[in-house]
Amino acid sequence: MFVMDYEKSKGWYNPRIEPYHPFMIDPACVVFHYAQEIFEGLKAYRIADNTIQLFRPECNARRMMESAGRLCMPEIGVEDFIQAVKTLVSVEKEWVPHTFGASLYLRPFIFARDNGLGVHASKKYTFCIICSPSGSYYKEGINPIRIYVEDEYIRSAPGLTGFAKCGGNYAASIKASEMANDLGYAQVLWLDGIEKKYVEEVGSMNIMFKIDGKIYTAACDGTVLPGVTRRSSIELLHDWGYEVIEGKLSIDDVFKAGREGKLEEVFGTGTAAVISPVKELFYKGETVIVGDGGIGDVTKKLYDTMTGIEWGKLEDTKGWMMKV
Repeated sequence: MFVMDYEKSKGWYNPRIEPYHPFMIDPACVVFHYAQEIFEGLKAYRIADNTIQLFRPECNARRMMESAGRLCMPEIGVEDFIQAVKTLVSVEKEWVPHTFGASLYLRPFIFARDNGLGVHASKKYTFCIICSPSGSYYKEGINPIRIYVEDEYIRSAPGLTGFAKCGGNYAASIKASEMANDLGYAQVLWLDGIEKKYVEEVGSMNIMFKIDGKIYTAACDGTVLPGVTRRSSIELLHDWGYEVIEGKLSIDDVFKAGREGKLEEVFGTGTAAVISPVKELFYKGETVIVGDGGIGDVTKKLYDTMTGIEWGKLEDTKGWMMKV
């Protein structure tokens, strides 16, 4: 694992790669009590010529800087972040799978390590990157999922940490996710935290809706995580001539479109699954089937294009891939 330390008087120092091991942390460590930590997720892919490449790591680096700023943590520069990732992947290159669909998952994270009880920003931090081989998300082919629309709990609200990738956001989402799983749904669709009316994101993914030929998705205006896959999907959709509307879309309008047969496709976007088709939505006792319940043409094209670029099956005309 890659490790680097921070102290307010020194800045970031002592970057190193060590054997994977537990951290020795005091019971009064700030991270345990006040949750001052952030993380990222990205993958390394082995392509046909045995080259290993990363997908837009600079986007993860910039997002980590934004998360750090929100949680009063020291930023790590984009080039330093990328160098740390590339160095660790170079050391662990034999662990990057040779199988199409599999990859080496990388988890960079920063946590506070001051000791003491009291709500204030830590003066000491650790930056670490761990990694693990990851199999194909879809073992038997890409499968549409069923989604439960949550209307009681919220994930974020204006002024909070919705745009930051911090553990507290995910901890707050577990209750609704467990409830949805108990009802047989794979994911929770979160609504906005003020009116509980407008769609925002799904579990660990951003989400998009194709309604009557147009693509709708929530804007990244502080309550939604600015996903790297989301950003890339929007670029491709624009290239293909689709109108992508980033803004408010009410859940009532989604279900109205479903009843009228205009809800053509719904899909999530994220690092883990890349593109995740949705076949069914449930909200306040009503179920709506998306399209014909299968995988839509745009969803499939996005999945094939994104994975094709990531694994070197398609030409990277966008300049998204970075060789290690």
